[in-house]
Amino acid sequence: MQHLARRFTDHPASVDETYLEHMRFAASFAGKLLLAGCAATVHAILPWMFEKTASRIIRDLHHRMENR
Repeated sequence: MQHLARRFTDHPASVDETYLEHMRFAASFAGKLLLAGCAATVHAILPWMFEKTASRIIRDLHHRMENR
């Protein structure tokens, strides 16, 4: 059982976070990626919309990841 519990805590601890802190960060990241994907999909169909939205979100996420 202890081995199973470590599967939930080892990686978050490696980035100096608790399980819940890591879950919150990852869920926020996933939500922003979903928004970027939706903006890119709309842009693919209607190229005048969301011209820089997806790339801006990706840049912001990269900055967050590199500076945590």
